[in-house]
Amino acid sequence: MKKLLPGLLLTCSSAAYAQQAAPAEKEAVKQTITRFFDGMRKGDSTMVRSTLAPGVVLHTIGSRNGVQLGSEKASEFLKLVGTPHKEVYDERITFEQVLIDANLASVWTPYQFYVGSKFSHCGYNSFQLVKYAAGWKIVHIIDTRRKDGCQ
Repeated sequence: MKKLLPGLLLTCSSAAYAQQAAPAEKEAVKQTITRFFDGMRKGDSTMVRSTLAPGVVLHTIGSRNGVQLGSEKASEFLKLVGTPHKEVYDERITFEQVLIDANLASVWTPYQFYVGSKFSHCGYNSFQLVKYAAGWKIVHIIDTRRKDGCQ
């Protein structure tokens, strides 16, 4: 037990530090994610691209016929956003949890997705961000999607 105590204390103090990041850093992380969705609503792929790190990974967890993990290339997603479309892609999120440790942020956001004014689906996003010299960039997004149990 004595050998485990220092590691346990370090783990607990690290978790506490991650949850007590400076409010300005949390706000900067939120700004990056907000800019991502503002770009989506505007159909501005350049704006969305500005929030993404090189090599960003995009995943979706579906539940048709069991759990399915899907992935999308960032270039395909940006093309979808930037190709003119009649209806606005409107993902409405709330920031449920923002954790930061040094240059890593993890953000949990429930959402409802609308195409124009028509509800499409809901779920949760999990964002992983890294702080570069140029600011916070999204390196991974994974989300769930469903039509049932939405608020």
